[in-house]
Amino acid sequence: MPDVGIREWFAIGRAIAQGHMSRYGEGAHLTSGFEAALGDRLGADHVLAVNSGTSALVTALAAAGIGPGDEVLVPAYTWMATAAAPVQVGAVPILVDIDETLTMDPEDIRRKITPYTRAIIPVHMGNAVCDMDAIMSIAKEHGLIVIEDSCQAVGVRYKDRYCGAIGDLGAFSFNKMKNMNIGEGGAVLTSDERYFIRARSYHDLGSMIRGHGDRLNEPEFVGMNFKVSEIDGAMLQVQLRKVIPMLQRMQKRRAMLAEILSQSQEFRVTPHNDPASAVSLTILADTKEKAVALTARRGVHNRLRDSSKHVYTNWEPILNKRTFHPKMNPWAWAKREINYSPDMCARTLDILDRTCVVPLKLQYPAPVVRLVAQKLAG
Repeated sequence: MPDVGIREWFAIGRAIAQGHMSRYGEGAHLTSGFEAALGDRLGADHVLAVNSGTSALVTALAAAGIGPGDEVLVPAYTWMATAAAPVQVGAVPILVDIDETLTMDPEDIRRKITPYTRAIIPVHMGNAVCDMDAIMSIAKEHGLIVIEDSCQAVGVRYKDRYCGAIGDLGAFSFNKMKNMNIGEGGAVLTSDERYFIRARSYHDLGSMIRGHGDRLNEPEFVGMNFKVSEIDGAMLQVQLRKVIPMLQRMQKRRAMLAEILSQSQEFRVTPHNDPASAVSLTILADTKEKAVALTARRGVHNRLRDSSKHVYTNWEPILNKRTFHPKMNPWAWAKREINYSPDMCARTLDILDRTCVVPLKLQYPAPVVRLVAQKLAG
């Protein structure tokens, strides 16, 4: 992720000096300025800053009218928030296998669609993009809403479009592990005006007093408070200027390493749904044992099966269908019985068992990283 440094520090100072910390009200302009700039950069008509990626997902689902009795398709490999977000609006997550690209398998999406499916949440995991052409085609065929979880792919492109601006809605995260980093934050993207108005209402329980004129006769409803401050907006403006140059460096480094590692006889470079735009790099061994051995080699970071709450088998609250109160349990409202088991997405587990992350190491000179890659490739 981009460094947080002196430019963010000065931006925060300017936000404090303006004497108006709330994003709404006379004199507030930093957050709205960031939203406009992000939308212009990525090709989304509307952007709404919120306080986390999880809040962005929940807000997007609420904006789209997803609720009790609805089923939402989510990948079995993602941060648990992707599966938890539907639960927060009363819907139930249906787990879908990934393929070797580490993203949702379009064929398993087809297999998991039922008469109760309302939405798909494809996740661009670790900057690895989904097959959005296939997913959007399936969604159109079945009349489903697509909410892109682009929390781990802020600023990344899929072919000629930016992730997060391809589906009906998109969600970003700006926490310390993401491509844009303000410690914690998020955003909802959409080009549908009604979805935007509903998202704005849901994320701010007091939106009815903000003087918004573009309501489209959409009535107010009870929502949450996911707003951000002008300090967040100030930092995000700085981070937005950093992210594209960083991703361009990542793209060049990834291309160099992938060319070297593709010569190995011990593993394969993970396939990618848009190799020309790729900024992430993982390798795929033939067996779990070989992948475990690779983790001891220089130039390999970790094995994806060891990614904690990114693997569905570690989503205990989801697998156990447990919410904070039994009468607020969406599985009790589902139109059919939904059951989960640790082995229900065996193909996902097999792929994660055999996949290892190769960090791009932008902080090191290219010749050093090239030498490490050559030794890893054998």
